[in-house]
Amino acid sequence: MRYAMTGATGFLGGELARQLRSSGHDVVALVRDPAKAGPLQADGVRLVEGDLGNADALDRLLEGADGFFHVAGWYRHGRREHAALRRANVEGTREALEAARRARVRTVYTSTIAINSDTRGQVPDETYEHAGPWAAEYDRTKWEAHRLAREYAAAGLPLVVVQPSVVYGPGDTGSTLGQLVRQVVAGRTVLGPRGGGACWAHVADVARGHVLAMELGRTGESYFLSGERATYDEVLALVKEVAGSRSRVVLLPRPLVRANALLTAPLERVVRLPQTLTADAARAGCATYYGDAAKARAELGWSSRPWREGMAATVRAELGLVHGGNP
Repeated sequence: MRYAMTGATGFLGGELARQLRSSGHDVVALVRDPAKAGPLQADGVRLVEGDLGNADALDRLLEGADGFFHVAGWYRHGRREHAALRRANVEGTREALEAARRARVRTVYTSTIAINSDTRGQVPDETYEHAGPWAAEYDRTKWEAHRLAREYAAAGLPLVVVQPSVVYGPGDTGSTLGQLVRQVVAGRTVLGPRGGGACWAHVADVARGHVLAMELGRTGESYFLSGERATYDEVLALVKEVAGSRSRVVLLPRPLVRANALLTAPLERVVRLPQTLTADAARAGCATYYGDAAKARAELGWSSRPWREGMAATVRAELGLVHGGNP
């Protein structure tokens, strides 16, 4: 099969491209700068230069494709990221799905369970409808993009939606979680919220879920790719234990974290803060991002490895990077 994709240079997209190639599929990927896509080329991925705002490039990407994975998105916390989040997650998705409509190609769109934002301890399924508020701008922009995807599906695009939970694994350098893990492994002091939590799915399992959705997913349906639930307290404690780290993990009560977010938000308009210190990160850290993957298990045969097993392996891989001189 010939599969087209966006987001192949990212954490999740890169893993999906590798899995598709290892299964013998032809893969063509949209990339901004082919010079920075060496690992994809090494895996035999054909590149089309362009971005989500380039309709001609998208049409070339989808020419002759049997399926299309729209994985590209922007995940960052911080007031100064809000415009980029809208461009990538909302407008970029509109352009990608419009190209898919022109090509009449079966599409898997990568949404997220974060469109439901803070579930306040509840564990909803795909039928849950959230209409705000959202803990972070990422959540809100992905909610808008999810609505767009549903509109395209309703209009006839053969589209399946997958909604991963928190995606973790070796090589995650961009997300707030990835940065916190690296800080703990390196022995630094880490500030975190107490009581927030999420479902945790390993990047390899989430990528496999995309393939299953392409092959088995029902058109117009959404599937949660959400792993086991665990609080941030539990995850950071395991990271510290496996790493044998002397890192000091300071867990702050929710009222203090939320108060800090109120103070931080105005400051971000004039100063670029690290992701982990932004108001969006603070609010998201106090939330629970939960979802029930029963539908994906039943209809796709999908599963996710236990989070303790996967996170321990991730930390061991990170230790190898640190010992290799790349903390």
